[in-house]
Amino acid sequence: MIKISESACDKIKDLLASEESPNLFLRVGVKAGGCSGFSYGMGFDDEQKDNDKEMIIHGLKVVVDEESAKYLYGVEIGYEDSGMSGGFTINNPNAVASCGCGQSFRTKEEDAVLAQPCED
Repeated sequence: MIKISESACDKIKDLLASEESPNLFLRVGVKAGGCSGFSYGMGFDDEQKDNDKEMIIHGLKVVVDEESAKYLYGVEIGYEDSGMSGGFTINNPNAVASCGCGQSFRTKEEDAVLAQPCED
């Protein structure tokens, strides 16, 4: 479902190692908001819900909630270490529009809803 480059997994594992809790995993999701419609979210969590999708990628436990999964299918997460402009990158094949910073996106389904004429 989600692809994470080896360099991104290595960076995430480094960050996880600096945390106090040994039970943490990476949670990836989306939420409504941002200048294009949806915002990406990545963070550490230690509570898994019944409807979460779990994956092991390069030895890293990754969890996605059921609602976010439909927007993240095929997403590729990378990591670029290039000084001031380095960081995590997200390539989402489902996005038809994204903001300049790459942190929010809109899918074809949301594009169609926005294009509908208003009804009085």
